[in-house]
Amino acid sequence: MTRPPARPYEQRFIDAAPGVRLWADATGDRDATALLLIMGANASGFAWPEALVARLAARHRVLRYDHRDTGRSTRAFAEHPYPILDLAGDALAVLDGFGADIAIDPPVAGAAELPGPSEEVLAMWQHLGEPRDRAAEVAFNVEHWRLLSGVERGGEFEESEFRALEERIRHHAGHDDPTVAHSLADASNLARGAALAGVRTPTLVIEAPLDPVFPPPHAAHLASLIPGARLVTIPRMGHALPSAVLAELADAILTHTAEADPSCRS
Repeated sequence: MTRPPARPYEQRFIDAAPGVRLWADATGDRDATALLLIMGANASGFAWPEALVARLAARHRVLRYDHRDTGRSTRAFAEHPYPILDLAGDALAVLDGFGADIAIDPPVAGAAELPGPSEEVLAMWQHLGEPRDRAAEVAFNVEHWRLLSGVERGGEFEESEFRALEERIRHHAGHDDPTVAHSLADASNLARGAALAGVRTPTLVIEAPLDPVFPPPHAAHLASLIPGARLVTIPRMGHALPSAVLAELADAILTHTAEADPSCRS
């Protein structure tokens, strides 16, 4: 059987701010519409599954990057603390670095009446950054992925899959140090609820009903604030990305981008 040709790939470092360099990579044709993947706090861009990147790269130039203080990007929080809001500027710098003409505005609804993270997740977060040897740190993070996957509510999780992910992230970063800077950063001024009414970009909101960090109705609430936003539920999805949900997630994203931009249909 003939294998399909490998898609174009490149990686580079991008100067996002004085003293801050971000590792980033791009998969897919240079002329395809860019699709920027922004990983969650304290997580390297390598946490985006390769299988998901490959599916999306069939129609897009997929960009991902290491947040500052993760992966191969600059680690400087201890000497120069920064607010979480600066991470939005980093995302724009990555787009500029690859010449992508796209504007983003991270949607954070910030409604006080919405439920918070589960007690199990909050309890685990109390131990982030504690000194552990390599084996113990890997085990801690695998257990963290297990909780994020929503297993307490029936979510999908294979220990071997996430242990392999942790090993890839460490090999990529070149160290085993825990990443906790974003947990210590100033998280004020993030709420954007009122501003979301002015969003005119076609928006897809993915609802993960087993998410223990932003459980329902977070996604529905966010979609209700953005004019014309479409809400798609992926039944087995939590706050992590196990292989069992990747095909459905990719299909939802590609359907949305094809409807928003006809050039993304082939």
